[in-house]
This record gives sequence, C-alpha cells and structure tokens, in this order.
Amino acid sequence: MKNELKIFFTALMFYTRIPVPKSTGYSDENLNKATRYFPIIGIIVGGIAALVFYAFHFILPNEVAVLFSMVATIYITGAFHEDGFADFCDGFGGGYTKEKILNIMKDSRIGTYGAVGLVLMLGMKFFSLNNIEINQIPIILVSAHAFSRIIPVIMIYTTNYSRMDATSKTKPVGKKGSAFSLIFALITGLAPLYFINWGAILAILVICTIIFLVFKSYVVKRIDGYTGDVLGALQQLSEIGFYTAYLIHIQLLTWT
Repeated sequence: MKNELKIFFTALMFYTRIPVPKSTGYSDENLNKATRYFPIIGIIVGGIAALVFYAFHFILPNEVAVLFSMVATIYITGAFHEDGFADFCDGFGGGYTKEKILNIMKDSRIGTYGAVGLVLMLGMKFFSLNNIEINQIPIILVSAHAFSRIIPVIMIYTTNYSRMDATSKTKPVGKKGSAFSLIFALITGLAPLYFINWGAILAILVICTIIFLVFKSYVVKRIDGYTGDVLGALQQLSEIGFYTAYLIHIQLLTWT
C-alpha cells in the first residue's frame, strides 16, 4: 500500500501542481506505473474545474464561470497538456523529417503553429462548454478530463516510444506497464460516464475512437510512435472530441 501511494503521488507530482510528500522522490519505474492513475488525475482536475464553475456560476455569467473553470485546470496542471499540444503543433507543422519534428518539439519556445493551435483549441473548449446545459457542465468536466486521459494510455500500450535517443534531455514520460495498469486506467476513466446519457456515451466512444485511430496513424507515419508531447496533444484532442460528441448528441435530440 505504501508503494502504491508513492506511485499515485508520482502521478500527482508529475501531472499537476498539487503538493506531494517529499518522501515520494522520483524513479522511472514509478513513473511508468503511474500511467494507471492518468484517469484519476483527470477526475481530480475535472473535479476542481467543476467546483470552480459551480461556485462562480451563481454570481457571474455562465461564460465567465466556464472561463474560470478552464483557468483552474490550466493552473492546477501547469498547462502540462496544453504545452504538449503547442509543441506538437510546432513540431508536426514545421518539421518534414522525424529528426526535425523531434528537435522542434524539444524547443521550449512556442512558434506560429503552436500559438494558432492553442488559440483554436482553447476556443473550441470554451464555446463547446458554453453550449452545454448548465446543470450538466460539472459532470461533463469530470467525465471529459477522466475519459480523455484513457486515450493516451491506450496510445502508450499500442505504440512504441519514438525518441531516437532515450537519454536525451527531454521530459520524462510514462511508458508501457502491466496489464493491470491498463485495466485499472480503463475502469477509472470510464466510471464517470455512468452519470451521462447512453446515447451521449455512444457518440463519445465513436468520435474519440475515430480521433485516436486517425491521430495514431498520422504520428506513427511521421515519427514511428509517441512522445510526451504527442500524448499531451492526444489528451487535448480527445477532450475536445468528448465535448463535440456530447453536443452532437444534444443536437440530434433536438431533431427528433
């Protein structure tokens, strides 16, 4: 149990700004095992966003409450996945070879592709959430953050790590662990969907599966696998896919 707590705290330390005990330390082994806690980290981050939205929507317009909830997720994660998404856009937008793409993604500076990508991605989140019923936004936030973190886990388990030099000065990233870790991540990531309409769940599964398959095919073709930035970009795209699928379901209901 003590070691399992260390693994959980490793996930919390690596993927959020939430303080953890100093005794947690760091090891590649624990980081790899921490993959199983991706969706739980999503539940925590989504839960914080839901609380922020719920608190502010009583005293502020819905749009402002949504914006505050987004700011909360960015702050609590240190813009970890947003940074990965921007690096992904810069690397795949400006690189023509595997080596060039990987080198660009290592650069901490943001380029035109990354800046445009971030604006569009954040805009998609903002407008999508603003078109969801107010009483559904909290559970959608929790569910989307949890579910969207399943997809990178599946990527890790079905694709190879792409860095040509694993010892290069890049961000550490979790790698494939045990079958138990995958099953645990799937169960915890899917659990919040219990509170969502079955029709919406079907739409979410279809849309996010398409996103995953197209995205995986694209990155494998370009760089033969994944990196930490690729996983971050996939999480962000899956989160947007979740909101979009839910809105598609709502739109279809209005037509019937």
